[in-house]
Amino acid sequence: MKFYISTRHILGTSILFAIEIAIAYFHFNHFIRGFLGDVLVILLIYCFIKIFIKNHVLKTAVSVLAFAYFVELLQLFKLAEKLNIHSEILLTIIGSVFDWRDLVAYTLGFLLILLIEKIYIKNEDFKNISL
Repeated sequence: MKFYISTRHILGTSILFAIEIAIAYFHFNHFIRGFLGDVLVILLIYCFIKIFIKNHVLKTAVSVLAFAYFVELLQLFKLAEKLNIHSEILLTIIGSVFDWRDLVAYTLGFLLILLIEKIYIKNEDFKNISL
């Protein structure tokens, strides 16, 4: 396996992480914190993974979306409550309340990834994809 590091994705991850920290720290309105933050977290996770993975845009994006859905499913089953987690940091990361709107936000983040990659990257994964 060839070693790969994407400086572009390091930059993207850093910017998105800073935005997410700002959203959490400054307690913006519910739409920004509760919805836009969830859209951006999908892009953040995707960018982080893409630091190390050169190709497979679609597979990576689908994997990130599946992971986000899985975490939301764990919230539906109240995993944090069952594990007796009280740490605000952990509760912020894994969440504690299921909300179907989060699934919409995650899906929009996924679609935004595909759109950005389709526009800016001429990638082999997109030869047969139409948006």
